[in-house]
Amino acid sequence: MDYFSSNFRLGILGGGQLGKMMLYETRKWDIWTKVLDASPEAPSKLACNKFVQGNLLDYDTVYNFGKDVDVLTIEIENVNLDALEQLEKEGVKIFPQPRALRIIQNKAKQKLFYVDNDIPTAKFLRFAYLSEIDDTIHNGGLSFPFVWKAAQFGYDGQGVKVIRKIEDLEGLPPGECIAESMVPFKNELAVIVARNNDGAIKTYPVVEMEFHPEANQVEYVICPARIDNKVAQKARELALKVAEKIGLTGLLAVEMFQTQEDEILVNEVAPRPHNSGHYSIEASYTNQFEQHIRCILNLPLGKTESKVAGIMVNLVGEEGHEGDVVYKNMDHILQMNGVTPHIYGKKKTRPFRKMGHVTIVDKDIEQARAIAQKVKETIKVISK
Repeated sequence: MDYFSSNFRLGILGGGQLGKMMLYETRKWDIWTKVLDASPEAPSKLACNKFVQGNLLDYDTVYNFGKDVDVLTIEIENVNLDALEQLEKEGVKIFPQPRALRIIQNKAKQKLFYVDNDIPTAKFLRFAYLSEIDDTIHNGGLSFPFVWKAAQFGYDGQGVKVIRKIEDLEGLPPGECIAESMVPFKNELAVIVARNNDGAIKTYPVVEMEFHPEANQVEYVICPARIDNKVAQKARELALKVAEKIGLTGLLAVEMFQTQEDEILVNEVAPRPHNSGHYSIEASYTNQFEQHIRCILNLPLGKTESKVAGIMVNLVGEEGHEGDVVYKNMDHILQMNGVTPHIYGKKKTRPFRKMGHVTIVDKDIEQARAIAQKVKETIKVISK
């Protein structure tokens, strides 16, 4: 099929910042795109050929959106899978495949998949209702502390909470969830795996992630991870195993823990471009968004190695600020060497909302990390 400057039509479910950055690549190659998102101010709206406003979880909306595209992909996994399965039956190519999304969309099913496929992961218990956790604690089947995770619809730090006492369960959603053992880890790592429909597969370098302790969001992504080569190789091999077992077409971001004993445990996965791969726009030979397009169109995979060390700093809304956004001190960070800001196009800020990111590149990883710290301390996402 001829994808470039042709009648080929690519549909994207989700119009957030990941979709916007994916559209940089489709515009580079002159690929026609249509985007579905619930927000009339979605960041992707101005960059696609056709924008449709609608609910990603509504069967009819997703089904009708996908009927007239040749390939359908996602930038967020919380979509109506029944509609995708019907479209697939009718001949629409959907990547990642709905069968893979069935595994990944529900964190309880995802964890059971790891167990069934001998993939190391933290110990966990599955609950149909939140109230069952209280009963299990009182019966001695679960002890503090542990990590509560909603089975579905968690995103950007939402749907995850460390439970240290029974009162911490108050106010959580009542539905299906898991309780996961706390892992005393050295590092949180991630590997992005790219796989096209012919089964060609590559991994990006292992990255190290530093999280904000309160918001449970990534603050820094460091590439390459500052870990032993043997540990990095183990992480890449495990990520490959996960991707091959799931068998999806597209990108799979595999988040992992490095334990104190240098074992690698899979935490969770995302079947799409991911925050842990944003550094690749400036630092890699082939950035993750171009690679995703290569995968879903079954094109040859690009080179995944880095040209230079890269650090990503997330730009999130400051506490105490809500409303029309202002990026304070942008001119200050633009004076720093190797700094590239990416603003997502969200007009309203609120505490910890992802509003953009900044990439810092340098030949020296420690120098890049030092500049990243200055960037984090300098730029502030506030409201008017």
